[in-house]
This record gives sequence, C-alpha cells and structure tokens, in this order.
Amino acid sequence: MGFSGELVFGRSERPLIEAPVFGGAREDDEGGISAWWPRPGGWQTWEFHGAFPGRAEDVLRAVVEWTGAPACVALVHDSDVALVRGLDPGGEQWDAWLNLHIAAEILDRPLAELDACVPVDARRALAWVRSAGVGNDVAESTIEEVLRSHETFAEELFVVMLDSLGFPAAVDPEPQD
Repeated sequence: MGFSGELVFGRSERPLIEAPVFGGAREDDEGGISAWWPRPGGWQTWEFHGAFPGRAEDVLRAVVEWTGAPACVALVHDSDVALVRGLDPGGEQWDAWLNLHIAAEILDRPLAELDACVPVDARRALAWVRSAGVGNDVAESTIEEVLRSHETFAEELFVVMLDSLGFPAAVDPEPQD
C-alpha cells in the first residue's frame, strides 16, 4: 500500500502545523504528521496520514487566511493519484489531477475528458503561483506536460509540479558534515 493522506503546501515564517485549523496537532515520528524538507522563502510541505482535521477546502481556506499567502492541498490516494487544490488570498482557486490516467480510471471518466481540462488547469496554476511572486518565467506548456505526466508515486509528481511551477528547490534542513 502506498501513501494515502493529504499534503499541505504554503508559506509562513512559522511552521504551517501551528495554524489554528490544525487544532494544536504536532509533528510525530509515528507516521501521522511530518514536515518535508523546507524550501527557501518560508515554503513548506506537511504530510498528513489520515489525521487531517476536516474537509480539504476548509483547511486550505484557513491556511491561506492564517498565512496571507497562496497555498495548496493535495489529496493523495494510495500514492497512485492526487487531486491538487490551490487557493490564493484573493479567493482565486484551481485544481488539477496528478497521474491523470489513473484519475480517469478511478473516476470512471474518459481520459480525453480529463485531458481537455489540462490547459485551463495549467493556466490557473500559473496564475496562482504568480500571485505568490514565483513562476514568472514558467511556460504554460511546461505545466501542461507535468499534469499529463505519470510517476509511480503521486507525491513525487507533486514535488515535480512544485519545482516546475518555479518554487525554490527543497533543501536539507540538517547541516552536512
């Protein structure tokens, strides 16, 4: 079995897990909640294994309100597929599927139908990332390619998407000897 849970991505000077919407939840080494390597500029990804407090849309809205910055949530199913939802402080939203062909199977919808949404999804994702002051040099075709690509693990494709959108690369928080 792969990972099933939520990934929360946003920017804050404080750990995103401190947002009131998470009700005092804490990172734990038991596999419930963990932070990924941070990205410069305060960008963070948090992984929740079935410990998400409420609907993804409500959590996303609360994180954006708390941080005053764009954020997104990826709902991952068994590492096979993810639905990414983004929101900026102005209320503009977007969503996109990662591992589109598996999404088509799970949703029992024609792949061509989901694929037809990719250009709009890419355009909205770029507007979202640009509202964060990132991704000005990213071509829409680059994001379309990512949204049409396949990775064995949807969470790896989430990282590829963030990198392709122009966010700074994640860095190991532990100093190397």
